[in-house]
Amino acid sequence: MSAIAATAPRTVVRRASRRIKPARVILHAFLVAMVALWLFPLLWAVFASLRPYGDTVLHGYLSWPANGLSFTNYQTVWTQAEIPYYYLNTLVIVIPGVIFTLLLASMVAFCCTQFSWRFNLIVLMLFTAGNLLPPQVIIVPLYWVYLNTPIANLGSIDIGTFSFAIFSDNNLLYDQYIGIILIHVVFQTGFATFVLANYMKTITKEITESALVDGANVFRIWWSVILPLCRPALAAMATLLFTFMYNDFFWALVLLSHGNKRPITSALNNLQGEFLINYNLIAAGALLACLPPIIVYILLQRQFVAGLTLGSTKG
Repeated sequence: MSAIAATAPRTVVRRASRRIKPARVILHAFLVAMVALWLFPLLWAVFASLRPYGDTVLHGYLSWPANGLSFTNYQTVWTQAEIPYYYLNTLVIVIPGVIFTLLLASMVAFCCTQFSWRFNLIVLMLFTAGNLLPPQVIIVPLYWVYLNTPIANLGSIDIGTFSFAIFSDNNLLYDQYIGIILIHVVFQTGFATFVLANYMKTITKEITESALVDGANVFRIWWSVILPLCRPALAAMATLLFTFMYNDFFWALVLLSHGNKRPITSALNNLQGEFLINYNLIAAGALLACLPPIIVYILLQRQFVAGLTLGSTKG
């Protein structure tokens, strides 16, 4: 009897602790509402892309299509909008831009965090301050510079119907892939330097000093010692930089005059007619355009999450 009486209060306490608290219900309801709010535009775009435009005009957007859903819009966009060609156009700009940005930003972050010299903090602040400059502020002088900067023409690389000029095909920086790559590198290096510098601060300087004692030069330490340790941070930055550069529309619109050189964001703009806009077709094109960033995130998901979390736990 005494044992039963002793366990009775514990049972009551356990039952009381299992009661759902109102705050927890409110929290879960809020999270579900936020998820639904974020997913609604995506699901609506998927629904519109699978629906014929004629049926939408006849019955309105808030109705179920009479003839069901189909992939006709995707087939139309893939062929008429030349999506594969603009995929390649975009990758020619984005991949070199991400590589050059990571190399330059990692060099600057390495010099500013692993060595003590007079201007290391000032240099790091200058690169970080570059993030505060809106691109629209410098567009007029930058446009003039691009129109008056000569650059060599070293021929071209032909891949099927795609022709990629090495440096320039008009002896100018304007209307060239290299011009778009350079402006992306310039504007993204500041942010990448800031992130990589914060991560490299968690790497003890004794590693660099030991490598110097062993006879390794500065370049060898950066390439063989520091970069492998920063692999999660580099993967996280590569994912973000790929997304930033891939989604760019402003620089491509201003600094590229020929439509056949513009990235895929400009190709979506070409889907708009002069008197009629087929939003179902644009929805299909937008969903096709967003596939590469999603694929990159899936491939680098583990490193991306590790890069976001490891920097806050080391030290």
